[in-house]
Amino acid sequence: MPKLTKRRVDAAEPQDKEAFIWDEDVPGFGLRILPSGYKGYVVQYRAGRRPRRISLGPATVLTCEQARTRAIAIVADARAGKDPAEERDAQRNGLTVKDLADRFDREHITIRLKPGTAKEYRRNLERFILPALGRKRITEVTRADIAHFHHDLRHVPYQANRCLEVISKMFNLAEMWGLRPDGTNPRKHIRKYPEEKRERFLSAAELRRVGDVLKEMEAEGIELSSAILAVRLLILTGCRLNEIMKLKWEHVDLPGRALRLPDSKSGAKVVHLGQPPVDLLATAPRIAGNGWVITGTLEGKPLSDLQPFWQRVRARAGLKDVRIHDLRHTFASTAVAAGQGLPMIGKLLGHTQVQTTARYAHLAADPVRNAADSVAGSLSGALG
Repeated sequence: MPKLTKRRVDAAEPQDKEAFIWDEDVPGFGLRILPSGYKGYVVQYRAGRRPRRISLGPATVLTCEQARTRAIAIVADARAGKDPAEERDAQRNGLTVKDLADRFDREHITIRLKPGTAKEYRRNLERFILPALGRKRITEVTRADIAHFHHDLRHVPYQANRCLEVISKMFNLAEMWGLRPDGTNPRKHIRKYPEEKRERFLSAAELRRVGDVLKEMEAEGIELSSAILAVRLLILTGCRLNEIMKLKWEHVDLPGRALRLPDSKSGAKVVHLGQPPVDLLATAPRIAGNGWVITGTLEGKPLSDLQPFWQRVRARAGLKDVRIHDLRHTFASTAVAAGQGLPMIGKLLGHTQVQTTARYAHLAADPVRNAADSVAGSLSGALG
């Protein structure tokens, strides 16, 4: 019975029935393999005359060494006369979803999520999930409870689906922490509501109206020049809102015609700039003691919110249905119309997944259809 290693864990194949691979160094420490393909670490011991088994967590989350360390601690407690499984069960039965959410915040949201995502997770927990489920014990939450919760939010399908994602992650961690048995995530098998992907692209005439409004505002001198700069940069770079609003001068490489962002939704990335945004940044005012490109009214601080300004812009331009994110879609659609391929557009937008850029594939077909119309029209004329 050799030592349990990552290689042995990876090589383990599911059988027709539940199977175990045991470790030679730590008594009772092993790998459990289900016919479904699930692999999870376990530890067995005796509490008095009773055999007990504790699930340590899935092999996809825990490393072999992490699981071995946990197993050693549990075996040591058992030899000292304790019953870790009984203590675990008592803890499980007493903890509520509110307790789980507090730990989820401390050990996952705060540590692993970006500030914007963390804020949205907490909002979903506080406004929707905890009012409905917070008082329930972790072990008592059923699939029916989650299905009912999801159904109650059917009038806001996007919100319902985002809450479902938070619940799924939270209960996955509950299993890893030993607060629920493995494979009992109550979110499992609940289908999300269909979401309509809204893609709005500004036409050349609409862009011209936006440009005219920005020039008028600039001449009036009432609006912040940094807000006007932000909208122009969003249009000319295809950047996400947060990438422009959190842009610092130290990230701007004018000789290299690039923005070198240390952090973004997809991690560190380089945004290559055309000459128009380079010219904008070269002439933009820099405030001593303020390192932000899009400055606010408070000394040394960035502009905190562009939405109110954008609402005034779109109202004057007669484009009340256009969101700020639609400026990014417009950048992509213009690139497609210019004949750029989807891989190149993905690089311009900083996409890490091919399928993210693939949403613009239908636009790339337009020039081909136009060519087909032209050729077919010529041939039709020749046919009489």
